[in-house]
Amino acid sequence: MLLRRFYHTKLAQASYLIGCPATGEAIVIDANRSVEQYQEAAEAESLRITHVTETHIHADFISGSRELAERVGARLLLSDEGGPAWRYRYAEEAGATLLTDGDHFAVGAVRFDVVHTPGHTPEHLAFLVTDTAVSDRPMGALTGDFIFVGDVGRPDLLETAVGIAGTAGREARRLFRSLQRLKTLPDYLQLWPGHGAGSACGKALGAMPQTTLGYERLVNWALTTTDEESFVRQALADQPEPPRYFSEMKRINRDGPRLLERAAPPSRLAAGRVAGLLDRGALVLDLRPAAAFAAGHLPGTINIPYDRSFTTWAGWLVPYTDDLYLLAGDADTRRLGAIMADLAMIGLDRVAGYFGADVLEVWTEEGRPLATIPQLSATDVAALGAGAQIVDVRWPREWATGHLPGAANLPLPDLLERIGELPTDRTLVMQCQGGGRASIAAGLLSSRGHRVANLAGGYAAWTAAGLPVERDPG
Repeated sequence: MLLRRFYHTKLAQASYLIGCPATGEAIVIDANRSVEQYQEAAEAESLRITHVTETHIHADFISGSRELAERVGARLLLSDEGGPAWRYRYAEEAGATLLTDGDHFAVGAVRFDVVHTPGHTPEHLAFLVTDTAVSDRPMGALTGDFIFVGDVGRPDLLETAVGIAGTAGREARRLFRSLQRLKTLPDYLQLWPGHGAGSACGKALGAMPQTTLGYERLVNWALTTTDEESFVRQALADQPEPPRYFSEMKRINRDGPRLLERAAPPSRLAAGRVAGLLDRGALVLDLRPAAAFAAGHLPGTINIPYDRSFTTWAGWLVPYTDDLYLLAGDADTRRLGAIMADLAMIGLDRVAGYFGADVLEVWTEEGRPLATIPQLSATDVAALGAGAQIVDVRWPREWATGHLPGAANLPLPDLLERIGELPTDRTLVMQCQGGGRASIAAGLLSSRGHRVANLAGGYAAWTAAGLPVERDPG
C-alpha cells in the first residue's frame, strides 16, 4: 500500500492519496480544489485514480471531490448519513455511490471500512484502512475532522456558523459517543486527520501530521475525559469564532461545487477602467503589502495582503454575491495563478478581472490623488487624547485581557456591520495585536469615507512603550 499526504498550509488542511501498486488503483480522500496535485502524484507513482471520497461536508474550503472524480472518471463515494438536511444534494446527478455505517469497499488490495462518526457534523464518516496484502487487520484510520492530533472536531459549527439553534450540545454528545466507539480499536491504529494546527475546525490541534490511537489515549483531552457531561462542557468551551464564510462553504459543498474546468481565467484590464468601476461601487481588492497600501492606494479600494492569512480574511470580508476585481502588485501578478487558486479554494470564483500596478501611475497621471493611511507610534496615539477614537479590532477575549484606555472593541469581521457605531467627527485610530488586522480595518473604513490612522505595532507596541492599559473586570 502507498500513502501520500497533501497539506494546504493556509487552510491547515490535509488530504490523502492511497494506492495499491499491485493493481495500479488509487483513491483520494478529502480532496481540495487544487485537483491537479493528485493527478500528478498518481501519475508519478504509475497509479490511476479510480475512487474519490470525503469524510464529510466541509465548512472551511470548497471540496474538490466532485471536480477530481469528473476529470479522471473515478467512482465518487459520499456519505448518506446525517438525515435529510445533511445529505449531498448533487449525489444522484454526479452518479455517486452512497455510504453508510458498516459499508466497505476495496481499492485494489486495500480495504476501506466505513464508520459513521457524528459529532463534528451529522454525516461525518471515518475510514478504517486495511492493507489486505499483508494483514486482515486495519493499520490506520482516515479520521477527517472527527479526531485530530491532541484534539477533536468542534461540535458547535452547525449552531455558531450555520445558525441551527440548539445543535451544539446535541452534537457534543454524539461526538462523545463516537469517541467511545473509537476506543474499542487497538492502540497501534494510526490516525490520519484532516487538519493540523491553525485550523478553525478545532481549538487546540497539534502540528504533527499523524498520530496513533494509543498515544491519543494518553494525551488527548477528549479521550481521557470519561464523563459525558464534563466532555460536553469542555468541548463547547473557548471555541474560536468560526469564520463567516463557513456557512457558505457548507451550502456549496452540500449542494454541489461548481466545476472549475468550466471557468475562464480572469483577464488583465486596462488601467483606465478602474475609475469607472470604483464610481459604480465595484469591489476592488488591493493585494499589496499593508505598508504599500498605506503609503498610497486608490480611494475606495480595500486591502487584504496576499500572505498567510489571505484566505481567512478574504473569506470573512469579501461578499460572495458580487463580482470581484483584483489590484495586483508586480510580485502578485507573477503568482496570479496561486492567488486565484486560493480564492477558488473558498468559493470566491467571481473574479471579473485584475489590474496591474500601473493602475496607480495612470490614476495620478490623470490628476487624481492617492489615499494614504497615517502610521502612528504608540506615543503619537497617546498624545491625541479625545481628538481621536481608538478602535480595537481584536476578538472580545483578547480585548478583555488588556486594552487601550477608551478603546472601542469592534472585531474586524463585524466592522462593516457595526460601522454606524463609530463617530464621524474625528480620526479613527485602528488597533489590533500587532498591526495586521488593523491595517485591513483601516482600509475598509477608509473606503467608506472615514478619516483613519493605524497604530503601528498595535497593542504589543503600546505595552512595550510602557503606556497604561485597562482590563475587563469580569
